[in-house]
Amino acid sequence: MKKLILANPRGFCAGVERAIHVVERAVEKFGTPIYVRHEIVHNQYVVENLKSRGVIFVEELSEVPSNAIVIFSAHGVGDAVYKEAADRGLHTLDATCPLVQKVHSSAKKHYEAGRYIIMIGHIGHAEVEGTLGQLPEGAIAIVRNREDVEKLTVPENRELAYITQTTLSVDEAKDTIAALHERFPNIVGPAAGDLCYATGNRQAAVRELCEKVDFLVVVGSKKSSNSTRLCELGTKCGIPSRLIDSVEDLDFSWFEGVERVGLSSGASAPAILVQGVVDAIKAKFPEVQIEDSITSVENLHFTLPKELV
Repeated sequence: MKKLILANPRGFCAGVERAIHVVERAVEKFGTPIYVRHEIVHNQYVVENLKSRGVIFVEELSEVPSNAIVIFSAHGVGDAVYKEAADRGLHTLDATCPLVQKVHSSAKKHYEAGRYIIMIGHIGHAEVEGTLGQLPEGAIAIVRNREDVEKLTVPENRELAYITQTTLSVDEAKDTIAALHERFPNIVGPAAGDLCYATGNRQAAVRELCEKVDFLVVVGSKKSSNSTRLCELGTKCGIPSRLIDSVEDLDFSWFEGVERVGLSSGASAPAILVQGVVDAIKAKFPEVQIEDSITSVENLHFTLPKELV
């Protein structure tokens, strides 16, 4: 290997940074234990680090003791979860990404306007489940791609609207939105979907990186939608690509006959994991040149909940 090229931007987005800071600040202000419903973000390193500081992760609110503090993850939760917490007298802190909250708001506005809502997203993903939970059952249909749109059945004589998961493939979302407009010419929704800035920026950076490299490594969890999309994009661009959780998953045999390797990371992958990969490659290939490929600069930051300021 002669060159290692790092995608920029990569790693934490503003929503992930805020979610982690919510948990860290809650520990500082209120002490432990602090409970978090589901993984705060989709990264095991982050979760284990917070566990070591006294944070307890649970799947259901029934696991949280009365009067305890519970934090809702960056992916958002349904209204029933808020109600259950209130009914049990739990003290809640909301780490939902503001851009996900914007999607929730759009869904409610469309519903109040009498529209049937179609969400482009992955069934079972935490963000999608949280959005579905904003409205009564049956108010939102989920599609993933053009094929799903073609098979979709919608109520007669209802106006239609669409929303999207924030962490989709830009290309796939664009194609699915086009399919919706082809089948339902009067459907309303954002022209580019609700994809967050970080999703678009990281995919643009990987797309540009793939013009310069022979192999792509993406650091991120397989549970992470945006990380998975980055790896898929590399493959789509014709570059052999691997998604790894950390340096422990790195296989140097991948680099046999490879001169230029690209490195990126998902929006929930901490910089320390990327640096671990960089250090390992430098140790294995001492003469390797390292450079940045910068496509944009991000300066967005979200404020913490008022309870933590």
